[in-house]
Amino acid sequence: MLLEERLSHLPRICKRIYRPIQALTHLMSTDAIQRAWQIVDQIPGRATGAYSHSQGVKGLRDTIAAGIEERDGFPANPDDIFMTDGASPAVHNMMQLLIRSENDGILCPIPQYPLYSASIDLHGGFLVPYYLDEATGWGLEIPELKKQLEAAKSKGINVRALVVINPGNPTGQVLGEENQRDIVEFCKQEGLVLLADEVYQENVYVPEKKFHSFKKVSRSMGYGENDITLVSFQSVSKGYHGECGKRGGYMEVTGFSAEVREQIYKVASVNLCSNISGQILASLVMSPPKVGDESYESFNAEKENILESLARRAKTLEDAFNKLEGVTCNKAEGAMYLFPQIRLSQKAIKAAGDANTAPDNFYCKRLLNATGVVVVPGSGFGQVPGTWHFRCTILPPEEKIPAIVTRLTEFHEKFMDEFRD
Repeated sequence: MLLEERLSHLPRICKRIYRPIQALTHLMSTDAIQRAWQIVDQIPGRATGAYSHSQGVKGLRDTIAAGIEERDGFPANPDDIFMTDGASPAVHNMMQLLIRSENDGILCPIPQYPLYSASIDLHGGFLVPYYLDEATGWGLEIPELKKQLEAAKSKGINVRALVVINPGNPTGQVLGEENQRDIVEFCKQEGLVLLADEVYQENVYVPEKKFHSFKKVSRSMGYGENDITLVSFQSVSKGYHGECGKRGGYMEVTGFSAEVREQIYKVASVNLCSNISGQILASLVMSPPKVGDESYESFNAEKENILESLARRAKTLEDAFNKLEGVTCNKAEGAMYLFPQIRLSQKAIKAAGDANTAPDNFYCKRLLNATGVVVVPGSGFGQVPGTWHFRCTILPPEEKIPAIVTRLTEFHEKFMDEFRD
């Protein structure tokens, strides 16, 4: 349909919004214009101010399901997609559904993104911690899962789900496929819901690692739709796009009974629907330009430039941390963070106690006041007792990284000298 014909079918306010497209067609690729009209046609009333279906616009969920199917090589059902205002509300929704009382527990990684501990507390559940193994690059070990599961059961805790963050936040590791198979098998045997936080799936920086969704892994093991209960979370806030303020995301829910699915839908319906702009972005994240599209080359060049830059920033910071006295840092395989361990002197630990704060927080506040560089103490994420860490992002502009390294290095040397035992 020609532009003028399309405009003639739109309400007057929509004509004012879309009229500029006519003047800008020479600046836009044909596939971008076609995609825009396709999206407009899918939205109720052709306006982003309208409510949608509580799970999200059907056409956008179709697009996301097609993107999942292309990524994994296994079928995806748009009816399994629940659009949310970022991944966080999806996590809250699942915790609300899973937790019935303070005796219901959720296995959660330590260190972990505090959304999970906060959500478990909010809904009155019990966090069952399992410790990632720093010595093996923050590995997720099955014996540790079994140990913590049995310990929780001995306390009368009914463990209902396992949270896995892959790639990891704050630890930056990427799970190997064999490890993922073991995790799937563990959840199957123990009857646990697998909550797969996969929001950093595009952020993998080392050639020896590759992202595999837990759905793909479980299907490749021969487990079908009803053999394992799995919830996968995705967001527009991460990846190479980083549109965190747009609040777009979704969860793919598979393996639940019809009765449970009905309850998931009821919870989703409480807020009527997620915002339409976020829904649109989520569909675009899962259906980027393809080879042959007019915009593909420019899109792919920008995407690769961003990811390659993030990889360089991660390696520069990783190397810098490992040169500091008393600091060790595992390889940043993915996500957007490093989580180095810092060995503090007894003098520094005592000074922190005198200041009524944790030793890693003491270090981080001193760093902030001296340099303006913000890192987050590991005590905010959880860590093995007696160890101290901090989380550092790789997000500052690449040209500013050398100056940050210089400030960090100078501060650290002075701090270590000041608090040397």
